[in-house]
Amino acid sequence: MDNIRSLDFNLLKVMDALLDERNVTRAAKKLSLTQPAVSIMLNRLRDKFNDPLFVRASHGMVPTDRALSLSEPIKKILLEINLLMQPTQFNPSELKMTFTIAANDNDMMVTGIPFVMALKQQAPNVKVAFVSYHKLDVQLMLERGELDILLTDPYYSPEFLYQRVLYQERYVCVMRKDHPLAQLKQMNLEDFCNYEHVLVSHHGGQFCGVTDTALKKLGLNRKVALSITSFLLLPCVLEQSNFIAVAPERVVKKFTNMITVDAPIEIQGFTKIIAWHERNHRDPRQQWLRQLIANISNEA
Repeated sequence: MDNIRSLDFNLLKVMDALLDERNVTRAAKKLSLTQPAVSIMLNRLRDKFNDPLFVRASHGMVPTDRALSLSEPIKKILLEINLLMQPTQFNPSELKMTFTIAANDNDMMVTGIPFVMALKQQAPNVKVAFVSYHKLDVQLMLERGELDILLTDPYYSPEFLYQRVLYQERYVCVMRKDHPLAQLKQMNLEDFCNYEHVLVSHHGGQFCGVTDTALKKLGLNRKVALSITSFLLLPCVLEQSNFIAVAPERVVKKFTNMITVDAPIEIQGFTKIIAWHERNHRDPRQQWLRQLIANISNEA
């Protein structure tokens, strides 16, 4: 390899895109370059590193071991260069960017929407995109910069990510205001088990959850009559029936015409965190946005 002084850093951007896309055409589109230009730069990279770097395959290009070994160092170099170009101070009101958040529907409602409302007051030119993290390759999207943060449970967060706890959540029992159990000051286990329940299963089709795990320890069972895929459907179901449900307290606080009571059994809650990749860790804009989310969560 030639001396580092002769290395064009634009070549590193091309190498990074090729490692992400494994395809010259897609890499060119990502870099806003022509395909011939990327092909020429790939040949220059091959000369610089004295390695083919990528070999053709039926589904695209396969990186060589040498190319794979360069992936992490190149990303770090490009990250540091990007940080050098960022101002150490900025005015939120002049900030223009798109902030992409992966979350489930609960987090979008509990944390996401209040965050957007606060953000528009301080940084009206920032766009926010919510994407559901179900069936997404979150790790790859974070590495590529296609995703800024992840709202999740620590259990589901990749170990390599930075994390910050937003809040501790507990479960409560929810029902319509004129439900037969609504006037009781305290629900007993018999009523809790005898009334039919709605269970939320994000992946669909499940009839057993953390509540059933807690009941099983006491040798009890509840009647789960309906399984749905979103807590946001609960009000529609509960207001038309005598069903009851167990749901996160911060979620059901957003429901109208519903009441909540403590469940007659201790149900393990969960921790909600914000997680992000190293590539965004030192960016002052990202730091400010993450802090705003944390502030909103503390106020809820």
